[in-house]
Amino acid sequence: MGRHIRWQAILTFTGIAMTMAFLGFLAFSRTSVIVPDVGGTYTEGIAGVPQFINPLLSQYNQVDQDLSALIFNGLTRFNGQGELEPDLARSWSVSDDGLVYVFKLRNGTRWQDNKPLTAADVIFTIGLMQDPDFPGVPYLGHLWRTVTVEQLDEYTIRFSLTEPFPAFADFTTIGILPEHLLADMSARELLNHPFNLKPVGTGPFKLDEINTEFARLLANPLYFGPKPRLTQVELRFYPNYQESIAAYQAGTVQAISFIPPQAIPAVQAIDSLNLYIARLSGYEIIYLNLQDPANAPFFQEVEVRQALMMALDRQAIIDQALHGQGLLANGPIRPWSWAYNPDQPVINFDPAKATALLDQAGWRDSDGDGLRDKDGRTLAFNLLTSDDPDRIKVAEAASKQWRQVGIGTSVEVVGAGLGDRLARHQFQAALAEVLLTGDPDPYPFWHQAQIEGGQNYAGWSNDAASMLLEQARTVTDKGRRNDFYFEFQRIFAEELPSLILFHPVYTYGVSREVHEVQLAPMVNPSDRFRTIANWYLLTRRVVNIEGPNQNVAPPQ
Repeated sequence: MGRHIRWQAILTFTGIAMTMAFLGFLAFSRTSVIVPDVGGTYTEGIAGVPQFINPLLSQYNQVDQDLSALIFNGLTRFNGQGELEPDLARSWSVSDDGLVYVFKLRNGTRWQDNKPLTAADVIFTIGLMQDPDFPGVPYLGHLWRTVTVEQLDEYTIRFSLTEPFPAFADFTTIGILPEHLLADMSARELLNHPFNLKPVGTGPFKLDEINTEFARLLANPLYFGPKPRLTQVELRFYPNYQESIAAYQAGTVQAISFIPPQAIPAVQAIDSLNLYIARLSGYEIIYLNLQDPANAPFFQEVEVRQALMMALDRQAIIDQALHGQGLLANGPIRPWSWAYNPDQPVINFDPAKATALLDQAGWRDSDGDGLRDKDGRTLAFNLLTSDDPDRIKVAEAASKQWRQVGIGTSVEVVGAGLGDRLARHQFQAALAEVLLTGDPDPYPFWHQAQIEGGQNYAGWSNDAASMLLEQARTVTDKGRRNDFYFEFQRIFAEELPSLILFHPVYTYGVSREVHEVQLAPMVNPSDRFRTIANWYLLTRRVVNIEGPNQNVAPPQ
C-alpha cells in the first residue's frame, strides 16, 4: 500500500515537472527568435584553377580575381550601383582642376599577419605597376606611369595627374600589396614570386591551404570591416562548369560560381538551388574591321553597317541562344548610367528596311546564289568568335539571320588567340565582350588614338567623336561631361562603327541552406562576394526581449 502511494506520488510529480517543462519551452519558443550564428564552411564549385593570387596579376584569370576579392582590398571599391565607396581609404578628395587626388587611409588596418597597413604599402604597390618591367596587363602600367604618387604622412597619399581624367578613381580599386613581404622584389620577379600562392592581404578571408583541387580560406579576425559569419570558405576547382554543376548535384559543393546560359534549363529543375541573377557592366559586340578596306570593303559603307544591325533580331538571339540571359543594349554607354543619352537613335529589328537599304546601296543578288553582290564582290565575311559555347551559339544565330537578307557569314572559332587577333586588327568581323568599370568614359574603346595599341579594335577614326571624348576628359562636372557624351552617342548611332548587341547577365547558383546571399549589379563576377560577410549557414534561438512579434533574421 505504501509502495503504491509512493509510485503515485512519483508519477504525479513527474507529470507536473513535464508539464512545467513543456509550458516553459512553449513560453520560450514564443518569446524567442532564430538569429544567424557564427560558424560553418561555405563550399563553392568554380571552373578553372588559380595561377596568380595577386590583384596586380589576376586580370586574365577569373579564379585569381575571385580569390583576390576575398583576400585583398583596394583604396576604393564599387558598390551595388557601380559607384565608388571607401575601402582601405576612409575618404578622398579631388582638386577643382581634377589633377590632384588625396586619399586618407583608415587608421588601425592590419595585414593578415598582424603588421600595420600604411601609406608606404600603397606607394610600393603603385611603384610596381609604374615599373617598365611590370608583367601585368599593359593598361595598368600605362595608366600609373602617367601619375605622380607621394606619401604625405603615414596614412595620406597624393596622386597628381598630368591632365584631367575623371575615370582615374576607378583604378584605385586595385588591391594593395604588403611592402614588408615584397620589398626586396623587383617588378620583373613578380610573376615567379611564392607570394602569388601564399598571399597576405587585408580582406575578410585569409588563405589557409591551396592545391590543385581546392583553396581553403579562414575568416580573418583582423578584418577592419564587418566580421564574416562563415568560419571558412572553400573554392573547389573543376575543369568546366558542367563538372561544377555535377559536383553540386552530388552534394560536394553548396554553390556553383557561374551557370552558363546553356545550363539554365537543367539547373532550374534543382529544387534545392537558389538562382541569383545580376547584370554585368559590359556588353557583347560584333566588331567590324574598318581598318582593312581591301579585305572587307563593304564595312566602309554606313548603309551596310546599318543593314547588318537591322537584320538582327537581338531579342530572339537572347531568348533562344542564351535562354533569356541578356539585356538589349543601345550604344556604347549603359542605359543605367548617368551619361546615357535616352534620345539617341535606336536601330530596331527591321529586315524589310535592311533589305531596302542594301538594294539602294547597290548590293543585290545578281547571280541567284542567295547572296548579295556588287562590282564582282560578294557580301560575305568571316565572323570570329571565342570557343565559349554560348558565344558560338550567338555567332551562329546572327549568321542565320543575316542569311535571310542575303548576307553570307562563316563562323570561325578560335581559342585563346582572339584577343591577339583583335589587337592586330586581323579579322573581318569578331564577336567579343567589352568589360566596363564604374565611370562611363568610352575613350579607351572608340577614340582614334586607341586604334594602335589600344582597345579601338574596330579601327573607327572619327574626328568629331574623338574630339568629344577628349573634351569629356577635361572636366569633372557630370553635367558638362553629359553634353559631350550625349553628342558622342548621337554620332555613334548614326555611324554605327560596330554592332553592340546586349549586356550580359550573370547567374549564380547557391544552396537554400546558405542565407542572406544578395547579388547587385556587378562590374566583375567576383563582386558576388561583396556581401559575403553577411552570409550564414548556422542559426541559434535567443530570447526576444523586444516581444513576441519581433522578427530577427529568420531562416530563408
